[in-house]
Amino acid sequence: MSRWLRRTPGATRPRIEFGADYNPEQWPREVWAEDVALMREAGVTVATVGVFSWARLQPAPERWDLGWLDEVLDLLHDGGIAVDLATATASPPPWLHHLHPEILPVDADGRTVWPGGRQHYRPTSPVFRRYALELVERMARRYGGHPALAAWHVSNELGCHNVADHSPDAERAFRDWLAHRYGDLDALNRAWGTSFWSQHYGDWSEIRTPRRVGPGTFPNPTQQLDFARFGSDALRAETAVLRELTPDVPVTTNFMVMGETSGMDYASWTDEIDIVANDHYVFPGPHARDELSFSANLTGNLAGGAPWWLMEHSTSAVNWQPVNRAKRPGRLAGDSLTHLAHGADAVCYFQWRQSVAGAEKFHSAMLPHAGADSAVFRAVTGLGATLAGLAPVAGARRVPARAAILWDWPSWWAAEQPFTPSTELRYKAEAFGWYRAFADAGVRVDVVPAGAGLAGYELVVAPVLHVLGPERAAELSAFVDGGGHLVATYFSGIVDDDAHAVPGGYPGALRDLLGVRVEEFAPLDPGATVLLDDGSTGDLWSEPVQLVDPAVEVLARYTGGGTDPGAPDLAGSPAVTRRPVGTGSASYVSTRLADRAPLLGRLLRRAGIAPELPGELCGRVELVRREGFRFLVNRGDTPVDLAPLGEIGSLAGLPTGVLPPHGVTVLTDVPGDAVTRSSAPR
Repeated sequence: MSRWLRRTPGATRPRIEFGADYNPEQWPREVWAEDVALMREAGVTVATVGVFSWARLQPAPERWDLGWLDEVLDLLHDGGIAVDLATATASPPPWLHHLHPEILPVDADGRTVWPGGRQHYRPTSPVFRRYALELVERMARRYGGHPALAAWHVSNELGCHNVADHSPDAERAFRDWLAHRYGDLDALNRAWGTSFWSQHYGDWSEIRTPRRVGPGTFPNPTQQLDFARFGSDALRAETAVLRELTPDVPVTTNFMVMGETSGMDYASWTDEIDIVANDHYVFPGPHARDELSFSANLTGNLAGGAPWWLMEHSTSAVNWQPVNRAKRPGRLAGDSLTHLAHGADAVCYFQWRQSVAGAEKFHSAMLPHAGADSAVFRAVTGLGATLAGLAPVAGARRVPARAAILWDWPSWWAAEQPFTPSTELRYKAEAFGWYRAFADAGVRVDVVPAGAGLAGYELVVAPVLHVLGPERAAELSAFVDGGGHLVATYFSGIVDDDAHAVPGGYPGALRDLLGVRVEEFAPLDPGATVLLDDGSTGDLWSEPVQLVDPAVEVLARYTGGGTDPGAPDLAGSPAVTRRPVGTGSASYVSTRLADRAPLLGRLLRRAGIAPELPGELCGRVELVRREGFRFLVNRGDTPVDLAPLGEIGSLAGLPTGVLPPHGVTVLTDVPGDAVTRSSAPR
C-alpha cells in the first residue's frame, strides 16, 4: 500500500482526485463527448471504467470488441481525466453461464443462484477463473501502456453478493484450504471438536461446506468460522496477472466497510492491493453521520494511515432502501469532506451519469436525470472546486489518536453465530457505541484492526473481542504491562482461534489480565435493563462477576433493580471493574451500557487524555487530523459557532465563523493556534 495513482502525462500532484464510475456502454456514442465536457466543468479528474462491461468487451466466446473502450479511454485522456480501469470480471456475460451453468453459485439450501442480477458466479469455479483470467490478461496487455491508465480496479465489491457459495467447486476448494490450514485430518478434527455429535472425519472428501441443517440444530461453529475465513480468501486471483504484466500500475479493489456488511476480512486483504479503496453509503437514522465517520476511520486505519480512495458513495438518494430520500442541501459536500478528513485522497461516486434503464435507474449520480441544470450538478461542481482548493491536503497521512477501538472480523462472525448466549448481540453496535461515546467526549479515537499493533496508543477499548488466541492475548497483556489502559467488554476473550471456549471461567483468555472471573453469563431479554449504582443502565447482557485479584477496583456494581424478571439477582455484584497494573490498567465492562460517557470520562482521566478542542465544541464538533491539517465536522443538525477557536483561517473558502449543519471546514495545523492550545499534552 505504498503507491498512489500512476500519474498521466501533464497531471500534477498533489491533488485530491474527484470522479465516479463511468458506464459509457449504457449510452450512444454521441453522448460521450458531452460527458467529458461536463466532467471537465465539474472538476472531475478520474473515472472508473468498465466495471460491468464484460458482455460488451467479449460478446461471444471467440469474439472480442474492445474498439469502443479504446475510444472512451482516448476521449478521457484527451480531456485530462485519468482512468481507473476495471478488469470487468464482476459479472459474467449471459453466454458464459449459458454455456457453463456450472459456474453459478449454490446457496446454503442447495439451490442454484440464477443469473439476472450481478456477481452470479462461483469464486472458486475453475471454469469461471479460466475465462476471467483470460479477460484480465487481454485487458492488461492491451491497456497496460495506455497514458490514461492510472490504476487497475479488480472486479467490484468482492464478496458482497456471492461470498457464501456451497457448490461442489466451493466444497473442493474449501477442503484444499483446510488441508493447507491444518496439514492433516487429526489437526482438523481437534480444531473442529468433531467428537461432538459424532462428526469425526476420516477422509477429506467427507467434509462439506456448512449448509443449512435441520430445525433445532446447528452446524459446527468452528466449521462456520473457517468457512467465513475461506470465503474471504477465495476471491484472490487477478492481482498476480496484473502485477506480472503491468508492474508499474497500482492495483485496487473496492471494499465495503459500511453498515452490517461483514463477509470479508478486509484486514487480511490489505497486502493484496496497492491502494485501499472503499464504498460507503449512508443508512438513514439518528446516528447516520457518525456511522459514516466510523467507517471512514476504520478504512483509514486499514490503509495504515496512508491516503485511500473513496470509490463509491452517493450524491443524493440511493435505490435499495425501503424509502430512498434525497440528501438535504449541503450533505453531498459534508459527507464527502468527512471521508476526506479521515484520509481519502480520492472522492468518487456511483455513478457519473444517472442510468435511464436497469435496476439502478433511480440511484442518484453526479449528472442526474434532470441534467446539468440541476441542484445536484451544481453541488457536484461546487465540491469539485472545493476539492481543487484542498490540493495541499493530498498525501497527508492521518495523525494517530491516543486512543483506539479494536475491530476484528473473526470476532464479528463468531459472536453472532446462532448458538450463543444471546442472538440479540450485535458486534458492530457495541463498537459503534464506544465510538460515539468518544465523539461525545470530544476525544479522537482510531478504529484499528485487531492485530495491527498497539504502539503509540494509551487507551484501547476491545469491544466483544470474542475470538482471542494466545498470541493476541499476550499482545494485550504486554500493552497493559507497558503502561497502557485496556477496556474489555462482555463476551470478550471467550474462545480461541479455533472457536474453542477457554476453560477456567470467563472472560477466558483475559481472565487473569482483568482479575475477574465469571462462572455463567446472564443475558437479558430484549428490552430488559439492569441498573448500576453509579446511575448507569445496562441492557442485553449482565454477569455475576467475581473478583480474583484483591487489587481490582469496583467502578460500578449492579443494584439488583431492573426490568428482567427472569434475570438472576446480581445486587452488589461488580459490573464494571478496573485492575491497576503498574502505570497501566485493565478494565472490564460486563453489560452493554446505555450511556458510556460517565465511565469513559473516568477512564480518559486515568489515562491522562483530554479533548483537543475547547469545551464548548466538544461533542458538537468532531476533530479529525491529517498531518498539517485539522478537519472540523459538525455532527448535528444545528449550526455551531466556531468563536471559541478564536481567529481562524480555513482552506478553499470553507466556513470560518459558523459551521453549518453537518458542515466541514479545514484548518492548517499551525503551532500555537486556538485548536492546538487546547490539546492535551502527550
